[in-house]
Amino acid sequence: MTLIDNRKPIIFCDFDGTITTKDNIIAIMRQFAPPGWEEIKDAILAEQISIREGVAQLFHLIPTDKKQEIISFALNQAEIRPGFEALLAYIKEKNITFKIVSGGIDFFVHPILEPYKLRDHLYCNESDFSGRTITITWPNRCDESCSNDCGCCKPSILRQYPNDEYYKIVIGDSITDLQAAKEADEVFACDDFLIEKCRELNLHFSSFSTFYEVIDSLQNKKEVRNH
Repeated sequence: MTLIDNRKPIIFCDFDGTITTKDNIIAIMRQFAPPGWEEIKDAILAEQISIREGVAQLFHLIPTDKKQEIISFALNQAEIRPGFEALLAYIKEKNITFKIVSGGIDFFVHPILEPYKLRDHLYCNESDFSGRTITITWPNRCDESCSNDCGCCKPSILRQYPNDEYYKIVIGDSITDLQAAKEADEVFACDDFLIEKCRELNLHFSSFSTFYEVIDSLQNKKEVRNH
């Protein structure tokens, strides 16, 4: 077992824009949503509306009969960030717990991740195609300590793992990772938004562009030892 300062390391990794190099929700909106989606996106980023409210509004713009077309599009355009398979091999070797915490939606996240057999390690939002437009459902809502209306509440998921037992590592890129980063012992950020927020908040973070850099950083920790 690998330990960091006598705690078990656990990694919480974002999906859109982190495991994949691009944000799949934004790509889907550009391809399928009618005019008006960018105003909703801007309101989310400006924190004028909650992530849950904004994502719900975005997908309500798209008819349910586009489901298979969206899945095919997502699979064709998704690019996995270099080093992801190496990271999975590394955490398996070191017996590090790995969770994917995604604000993405099951109907496109699952197909993209299928080659890696990670469904049991995944938290994400879910979808309902029974109506005229796509409805998003929220199995991972905020706990009593969070009032941000996150949708998939990443900090609530982190809080399920006691601080005195786990050294919490967050890997992410955007506003959906900000609250989780505040709960983490260490952050790896791959986009200017999260990098700047970590600087502003004086969080323990490193920037990266490939997962090979994350592996190198973990390997070089002097406090990491195998038991």
